[in-house]
Amino acid sequence: MIYLYLFLTFFEIGLFGFGGGYGMLSLIQHETVEHWHWLTNAEFTDIVAISQMTPGPVGINSATYCGYTAIKNAGYSIPMSILGSVTATFALMLPSFILMILISWMFMRYMKAPMMQSIFEALRPAVVGLLAAATLLLMTSDNFSTPTENIWQFIVSCFLFASTFIGTFWLKINPIRMIVFCGIAGLLLLY
Repeated sequence: MIYLYLFLTFFEIGLFGFGGGYGMLSLIQHETVEHWHWLTNAEFTDIVAISQMTPGPVGINSATYCGYTAIKNAGYSIPMSILGSVTATFALMLPSFILMILISWMFMRYMKAPMMQSIFEALRPAVVGLLAAATLLLMTSDNFSTPTENIWQFIVSCFLFASTFIGTFWLKINPIRMIVFCGIAGLLLLY
C-alpha cells in the first residue's frame, strides 16, 4: 500500500511542482516529512545535499532518494527500497512527460495567441515564489545552527553561504568548484 501512496504523492508533486527541481523541494519536503512522516527533516536535508551533488536534475534525484529512504524506513529490504526509488522517480516524471506532449502540441498550434502569452506571464511569479520557498526551507537550524546553539557553526555556515553566492553570482566561478571549495572549507573550519 505504501507504494501506491508513494506513487500518488510524487505524481501530485510532479503535476503541481512548477519551477523545476528546486521549486519542487518545498513540496517534496512537505509531503515526505510533514504529511506522511516517511523521512525526518535531517534525512531530507541530507537527501537534498546528495541530490545537488549527483548528476541529473535535483527534483528527480530527490524523488529517487526519498522513495528509497521512505521504503527503507518502513522496514522493507533493499530490493524493495530500490523499487520505491523507481516508483517515486517514475511518478514524478510522468506528469511532466504527459504535459510536455500536450503543451508542445498546443504551443505549436496557438503560440501567437495573446491568451497563451498571458498564461506564461502569469506563471513567472509562481515560479519565483516556489524557488524562494525552497531557499527558505534549507535555511534551518539543521543546516546553519543558531547563534545560541553553536555560534561557530552559525558563523561558518553564513560565511560559506555568502561566499558561494558572491562566487557564483558576481565572480562567475563554476558552481561545481564552489561546492568542492565550500565542502573542503566546511570540513576544515568545523572539525
